Amino acid sequence: MNRYHVAVLVRNQFGVLNRLTSMFRRRQFNISAMTASETESGQYARITFSFDGEEDGKQQLINQLYKLPDVCSIKELTAENSVSCELMMIKMKNDPAVRADIYAAAEAFKAETIDYSRDSFVLRLFGNSAKMDDFVTLMRDYTILEICRTGTASLEKGSSTLRQNLNL
Repeated sequence: MNRYHVAVLVRNQFGVLNRLTSMFRRRQFNISAMTASETESGQYARITFSFDGEEDGKQQLINQLYKLPDVCSIKELTAENSVSCELMMIKMKNDPAVRADIYAAAEAFKAETIDYSRDSFVLRLFGNSAKMDDFVTLMRDYTILEICRTGTASLEKGSSTLRQNLNL
């Protein structure tokens, strides 16, 4: 099974996100991460889906998404054609016995402390999904209280944009 990242430009209207996620559900794809926001124009929204599946099923899904009336453009994003970033905040138990070890790992991963209390502290980390996964794996040796991840935000490299391929 492969992990795919697909950016979808849609008309920014009520119910569009529900129609898109329903298409994933009907095709039995599990969305592992999703980011959604307005674009530089309030007329459009950009939704980036990360999901696992097979190549044939992915292509069928993209073909079906193009049939939805509010879908304007779709682009598959790969490591070769895009730049990506993810944000993660992780709340750790503030245990004096292991605090130095956690901070050493945080420094190695370039994580920043953004909240600190007697009982817990929150670290913020930017980077690719593999970096986030590696940091979480390392932190599992300690007491993780909570994790919040944004999902992958990606843009195509170079001057090409998602709006250049409008399917209207």
